[in-house]
Amino acid sequence: MAECATAAEAAPAVATARPDVVTLDSSLPDGDGLRLSRDLRDGYPGLGIVILTAHSQDAMLLRAVESGASAFVAKTAPVDELLAAIRHAAAAATSFSASGLAAALTRRREQAGRLNLSQREAEVLRLLRDGMSIPAISRRMFISQSTAKTYVARLYDKLGASNRAQALMAAVRHGLIGHGPDEAAPVPLIPAQWPGGPAALAS
Repeated sequence: MAECATAAEAAPAVATARPDVVTLDSSLPDGDGLRLSRDLRDGYPGLGIVILTAHSQDAMLLRAVESGASAFVAKTAPVDELLAAIRHAAAAATSFSASGLAAALTRRREQAGRLNLSQREAEVLRLLRDGMSIPAISRRMFISQSTAKTYVARLYDKLGASNRAQALMAAVRHGLIGHGPDEAAPVPLIPAQWPGGPAALAS
C-alpha cells in the first residue's frame, strides 16, 4: 500500500510499489485523473485502475472508458460499491465496470443520431476544440473561409449554441469530443473522504 498527493508522484510510486490496483480521483490538484489513467494504462497493461469522481455525467463516464480505466465509481456511492469496483479491477484490469454504463452508451447513440454530424462537421468540431480560427480551419481542410463558416454555423445550429464556447460545452456534454487535444494531466489516487487518503495504491 502506498499513497501520493500529486500526479507527479504517481508514476514513481506505481513503479516502486507495483500495486495490483490504483484508485484515482478524477479531479486532481496538479492535473486530471483520467489523463493519469491513460498514462498508467499505457505503461502497465495489467494494472487495475478505479476512477473516483464527484461528476457522474455521461461525458465523464465515457471519458473514463476511453482512458483505459477498469472501473468508475461516484464518490457518493456506498463503500460496498467501491470495494466491488476494486475487486473487479484486480480480477479484470482491462475490462470496464460502472453503474449506468449501458444507459450512458444508449443515450450517446441516441444523441449522436439526433445530432447526425457529417464527417466534415465532426472534423470542424475537433478543429474548433483545438482552438483554430475560421481561416486556420479553411487552410487545414483545403476549403474556402465561406465554406468553413457554413460548417461552423451548421454545428452551432445542431448543438443549440450561439458561440464557440457554448458549442464545445454542448459537444463535451453529448460525448462528441473530449476536453482537449491533450485532455489534461493527472494527480492523487484516492480522495480524502475515502479511507486511505488522497491517493492510494493497493497491492
